Amino acid sequence: MTTTFQKRQKEMKRLDKQREKAARRAQRKQDKREGKSPTDDGLADIVEGVQPRPEGLDPQGGSA
Repeated sequence: MTTTFQKRQKEMKRLDKQREKAARRAQRKQDKREGKSPTDDGLADIVEGVQPRPEGLDPQGGSA
């Protein structure tokens, strides 16, 4: 009898995971429609091109 119960528990877990994945997909789809990106928060201050050398850093790679 425990085998049937275990199978049911496994199936319920699988269905829950499937629902969670569907919800995440729907959220990403909605975010995409609104123009949001999952990386928008962390990349706002990044500047393209050559970055300035940090102060106190010797051009040969040592510290001043």
